[in-house]
Amino acid sequence: MQYYKDYTTRNKNTSPLKEVFEELLQTYKLKDRFNERKVISSWEELMGKTVASRTTGLYIKDKKLYVKLSSGAIKNELIMNRTKVMALIDEKFGKGTIQELVFQ
Repeated sequence: MQYYKDYTTRNKNTSPLKEVFEELLQTYKLKDRFNERKVISSWEELMGKTVASRTTGLYIKDKKLYVKLSSGAIKNELIMNRTKVMALIDEKFGKGTIQELVFQ
């Protein structure tokens, strides 16, 4: 005679949290905005402390990353290495997250 329901069995339809979160972002069409915010928040990690300390503004509009810099030398260096910066962003966040870089 069993008085209590057996709660020890697991649901067979479980998924890892990462997969559920990705599906949620896709469903509500928030994945692009989420990735854009991740690019901005990890700018120092991507570019290093020297570039990050000379970055005065950073925003994304229409898949274009606008980077405002206080150093002309670093700006010129980044302009010459634009494809390398794009490759870093594409590798870390997926192709198409950022389509163009604008240095100011």
